[in-house]
Amino acid sequence: MPIPVPEVIDTLILDRKKTTMPEPDESSSSPVSATKQAVFAGGCFWCTEMAFEQLAGVSDVASGYIGGSPETANYEAVCTGRTGHAEAIRITYDPAVMTYQTLLDVFFTAHDPTTLNRQGNDIGTQYRSAIFTSDEAELAAARATIARLDASGALPSRIVTTLEPLTEFYPAEDYHQDYARAHPNQSYIMHVSTPKACKVRNYFPKLIRREYLP
Repeated sequence: MPIPVPEVIDTLILDRKKTTMPEPDESSSSPVSATKQAVFAGGCFWCTEMAFEQLAGVSDVASGYIGGSPETANYEAVCTGRTGHAEAIRITYDPAVMTYQTLLDVFFTAHDPTTLNRQGNDIGTQYRSAIFTSDEAELAAARATIARLDASGALPSRIVTTLEPLTEFYPAEDYHQDYARAHPNQSYIMHVSTPKACKVRNYFPKLIRREYLP
């Protein structure tokens, strides 16, 4: 039975000692740096979008499809699991505030990277865990992070996240964008998406924008 959302919030948000990440300096007067983008897939994009949009240094999170052709990059087709796409998010971030490595750490915390082609009751290749890398530096960082986590024994089994080259990202239909924020009382959001976002707040409280904190 799903954990009621208030209990999740009470249990997870209050522990602020599980991260050593420095708190972003939002008062800095240094020039604004050029933004970068990262593309991750970790199950339903309603969940991953909600987990990442609360991070300081992240200016936009778009839900969409990647890994297949433009002709089938739509929700109805992708849901069949036969198009090759993954439900993914494209994160736009300021590298002066948020590093790619920290995004990777949040990614592996926000979902279960050890279940093949599924997250909970969402089953199919469209729900696979995947990192879409744009250059050798991102690929090396992703490989090193997976190796470190596998060696640590912190997860119940080995990571099955695929490392795929970045291809065309197709934004999802308008009604999918900011879905969790627009539908906070929808059952799936309350019992699946919100607990994942709260888990990120628990482990990375110093990375969360002030408006998302209690």
